Order: sequence, then C-alpha cells, then structure tokens
Amino acid sequence: MIDLSGKVAVVTGGSRGLGREIALGLARAGAVVAVASRKLEACERVAAEIAASGGKSSAHAFNASDWQDCDRLYTEVTERWGGAQILINNAGMSPTAPSSLETTEQLFDKIIAVNLRAVFRLSALFGAQMQRGEGGCIVNISSSGSVRPEPGFAPYAAAKAGLNVLTSTFAQELGPKVRVNTVMPGPFHTDATRAWSRSEEFERHAKRSLPLQRGGEPREIVGAVLYLVSDLASFTTGACLTVDGGHSIAPCRSA
Repeated sequence: MIDLSGKVAVVTGGSRGLGREIALGLARAGAVVAVASRKLEACERVAAEIAASGGKSSAHAFNASDWQDCDRLYTEVTERWGGAQILINNAGMSPTAPSSLETTEQLFDKIIAVNLRAVFRLSALFGAQMQRGEGGCIVNISSSGSVRPEPGFAPYAAAKAGLNVLTSTFAQELGPKVRVNTVMPGPFHTDATRAWSRSEEFERHAKRSLPLQRGGEPREIVGAVLYLVSDLASFTTGACLTVDGGHSIAPCRSA
C-alpha cells in the first residue's frame, strides 16, 4: 500500500537498532536510503544489505554531536542524490552518570547536541530544501522518556522533550509543503538496551505495568514511520505517534 519510489530518505543512526529497521523498511517501500551513523563500516553493511535486496542506498559517516557534520551530511546527500524528500532524525544517545550531581558539563552538552541540536540543524537544512522543491516529510524519533522521565535521565529526557517542541515548531515553519511528525518509542529491545530490556527485572516490570506486557522488537517501529512519510498521513503534521506497548498510559510502579 505504501510506495516511496522516487523518494530519497535520510536516516540518521541508521546502522543499528531502530534506525537500521527503519532504513530497511523505507528501502522495501522503494525509497533510496542514505544511511548515516558514526561508524562508516556499519553504514556500509546496511547499504549493502539494501543493495542485495535490489534497492539503492549510500553510506555516510556522521557525528551527530558536530554541527559541521550536519552540514556535511546535507551536502553529501545533495551531491549524491540531488537532495532528500524524507528525513528520519533517529540518532540518539542516553548515557547516564552515577547521579545528576555527578553529570559533567561535557556529558550534558554531548547529550543535548546529539539528541536535540542535530535534529534542529538537519531539519532546518533538509526542510528548507524540501520547501524549495516538491515538499517532503520529517519524522523525529523521540522517546517515552520525554513525557515519563526516569530518575537519572534528566539531560536525555529534556533533550527528547525539546525534540517534541521542535516537531511542533518546524511543522508550522515548513508547512504546507513539508510535514513534520514525531514517533515516540517506549521500551524496545535494541543493541543499546539489550542488557536492561532482556533482564528478569524488566520482564517482571513489563508483566505488571505494561498493557502488552513486553518490550518492543525493532521491526515494530517501522509501520509508524512508513505511515507518517506516506500519503496515508497527508493531513497529519505536528503529531506525536506513540509506539510504546502502553507505557505512556501505564501507572508508574516498581518492579
């Protein structure tokens, strides 16, 4: 039902976890996919996987904490593919210090840079390009932590909450030719979260507190993204689509 043929999609953080599944899903729908992440070799593996399935892709080394790297990614995609009609701002990081008091300025600034500043810069660059062209779609990957923050995750939660605000702002700024929406994942089983999400403690918590009683698999994020970048969502902008197994409606309980 969803045909993205002729579209170029940029996926940041596209080499693993949710980003990888999103990149593969966009490619299956017919989009050319520019896979961007810190490690070029990992991006090349995803690009090769897309090519092996008959799709088109490119790999881009990208440091989301670097403003100049945002500009470079924009230039590379424009020179390679002539621009993009879809931008998936998925790159993120959620390291924690032993406590908020022990959080360093360097760590705080890096979390904000990766999760918030890069989204702003890339949305401004590609959004303006889409406006000059035939339009497009931006999807920001936020977190249920932006509305249900956990202790110790203050910088990350604040950054993701800021990302939700960017969605609303850019939806107004770039409309009507560009639609901007948020997907808000809850607890997913990814490379970064496996030690926690596969633990017995999490399983007990999920069974007690989540309506679906489990964490999500990375492939389960794809449908939400495909919907938002397709014509099925042609009257949807500035929205937040929650994909969290009911985490946002579940009461806060201990394991």
